Amino acid sequence: MHREYHKWHSWRLSRDVELLVFGHAGAKVLVFPTRDGDFQEYENMRMPEVLRMKIEAGQMQLYCLDYRAGETFYCWWAEPEGRMHRHWQYEEYILNEVFPFMNEKNDHDCVLAHGCSFGAFLAANIAFRHPHLFKKLAAFSGRYDLTEGVEVFGDLLGGFYNENVYYNMPTHFLSNLDCKKRLQHLREMDIVFVIGNEDPFKGNNEYLSSILNQKGISHDLHFWDHRAHSGYYWRRMAPLYL
Repeated sequence: MHREYHKWHSWRLSRDVELLVFGHAGAKVLVFPTRDGDFQEYENMRMPEVLRMKIEAGQMQLYCLDYRAGETFYCWWAEPEGRMHRHWQYEEYILNEVFPFMNEKNDHDCVLAHGCSFGAFLAANIAFRHPHLFKKLAAFSGRYDLTEGVEVFGDLLGGFYNENVYYNMPTHFLSNLDCKKRLQHLREMDIVFVIGNEDPFKGNNEYLSSILNQKGISHDLHFWDHRAHSGYYWRRMAPLYL
């Protein structure tokens, strides 16, 4: 399997950034890591291996991103407004650095957003915010409202709320979305959510699904037995839904 390592300095993030590329051709898959993960996590979970046949056949090319949640939503020492600003900087890095990098390497017109757990939130958030850039979203075991407290999982912003928070929580901004152009792009996107029956954010997935249904946005919501929130399950989901 073709594998590449890349590193450059991002002035938007004021630090070096790294990513891994798997494959030589096909649909470009932006892979977002979990809360504690980095650009190597997807490989360490052996996810590219379970997708080997599709990758080697030139059906897809993975771009495994670095995202430091400890600088954004999980940066407990920073004020919430600063955490949101840092997340915006990450989005700018992806849109203005990663996308041109991908397009230079691969001219395929299909881009997928994909992630597991916190990575599912990141994938869904950017795909819903910029639907004209994506043909598909595949989100596993995600939480799509980081201000909602469930079980031991609290509001990651401690009650802070402003316009920037609103436009980065899919279940918030999608409810009021009325832009015909964006809605059309969303209706053309292939959207897949997978969540465990015992996952504490099952209800959040169902709520997001109800919002999409109200907006006429077709999608699939699959339920798996148990919590289904680990690499063991994600390795089985990937070949089915990617």
